[in-house]
Amino acid sequence: MNIYIGADHNGFDFKRDLARRLTEAGHIVVDEGDEQRQPDDDFPQFASRVVAALKADSDEDSRGILICGSGQGMCMAANRHKGIRAAICMSAEEVKASRNDDDSNVLCLGARYTSL
Repeated sequence: MNIYIGADHNGFDFKRDLARRLTEAGHIVVDEGDEQRQPDDDFPQFASRVVAALKADSDEDSRGILICGSGQGMCMAANRHKGIRAAICMSAEEVKASRNDDDSNVLCLGARYTSL
């Protein structure tokens, strides 16, 4: 299972820390950008990158994680794509419910409201 992760400038530091922790826990994390914080970037480009990578992956168990300031923009951008079921979650219980009850395949997080 691959985890595709992307963030705009508001979620950049959170993405880097989360990717490191997931890798340390034994997960395969594919960073869909950016490698450096770009103050002028915008969330839709990263949502599109993660969605495209996820849809191209033949492993049905692969997932995506998108991070921006609130999580809302990433969630709206990701859900525009057919086959994507993105959910904003604030707790582990919400993550489990969105996966088990709603078959979500992309987790959206708000860096301003979420901590590791």
